[in-house]
Amino acid sequence: MSFFRWCRACLGTGFILVQSYVLNNSTTFQIPEPLPLDSGQVLIGAQIAFETYGELAPDKSNAVLICHALTGDQYLASDHPITGKPGWWERMVGPRKPIDTDQLHVICANVIGSCMGSTGPASEAEDGKPYAMRFPVITIRDMVRGLIALLDGLGIEQLHTVVGGSMGGMQALSLAANWPDRAARALVIASTARHSAQNIAFHEVGRQAIMADPAWADGNYYASEASPDNGLAVARMAAHITYLSEEGLTAKFGRRLQDRSFKSFGFDADFQVESYLRYQGSGFTQRFDANSYLYITRAMDYFDLAEEHGGKLGDAFAGSSTRFCLISFDTDWLYPTAESRHIVHALNAAGARVSFVELSAPNGHDSFLLEHEQLDRVVKGFLAGVQL
Repeated sequence: MSFFRWCRACLGTGFILVQSYVLNNSTTFQIPEPLPLDSGQVLIGAQIAFETYGELAPDKSNAVLICHALTGDQYLASDHPITGKPGWWERMVGPRKPIDTDQLHVICANVIGSCMGSTGPASEAEDGKPYAMRFPVITIRDMVRGLIALLDGLGIEQLHTVVGGSMGGMQALSLAANWPDRAARALVIASTARHSAQNIAFHEVGRQAIMADPAWADGNYYASEASPDNGLAVARMAAHITYLSEEGLTAKFGRRLQDRSFKSFGFDADFQVESYLRYQGSGFTQRFDANSYLYITRAMDYFDLAEEHGGKLGDAFAGSSTRFCLISFDTDWLYPTAESRHIVHALNAAGARVSFVELSAPNGHDSFLLEHEQLDRVVKGFLAGVQL
């Protein structure tokens, strides 16, 4: 049985104040006011599930908000309650790590539209039934509206830094552009100011895989014994390819066979890379909701920071006092270095303070999640106020 069927009831509970409700290791904050959305709709009683690490200073000056990527969640540096695996950035966040929780108070929240405690398609609507496809289409800016509501509830007027990689970087950019007084620094890693046609195309393949699965049932699968795991697994496989690089795939798998000496002349996973992708797809279905995947990928595809500000990206950052740092990787073909340079040029045109570095790494887009000594040094230095 899917996690999103047997745990649906726990996702629909919550209270207004922090520390009032815990989902596994998370705290849930209920937004007291209706949350306005770019579509013109509102979410009433929306909840944000989050975790914190490190002590908040008395003047609240050391708060760092870390925004997660598409398939991430609030389990930044603690074991995931479903998979049991370490947090997705456990290597980066903690005592004496680059994001040092001996010095900083780190907040990581599950975005609106996701499925680990924040309000999304699997949550109960006002009629007591899951939203499913009745959930309103959301944008990256809507996600950030939820994060701003959380910060307001925590009484944090200005962040020391907002940090994000991939979709998290989109959120960091959106926060800095649309709420310019809420973050003193913005650290944007392996991200973009808008989705390209290629990005949209890959996401559409994934969405169509989910919707073509008979078990998707127009999104109304929560009470069913079946769920669109096959479609979601294919979506994850297709997306995961974009997170890697040819160099990394060749080094790790090449054309090596999986647990056999000869080709099967069939359609089992003959090659190691096939087996790896199937493993990634199957594991993903245990921790993620198919409808959430539809909604979040749509939000990413809609993201265009220049369009939000009259068509000129520099205008998004006009008069900004935020200090920016952008990091790209030379093997990232999902959000290549040219995307970061485009943002840097817009920041320069707006007179914003910005640093930029391209790092060499063999692992493509996922490099920001993996061991990388130079990345660690840049992150630590930027958070400490070192001029890069």
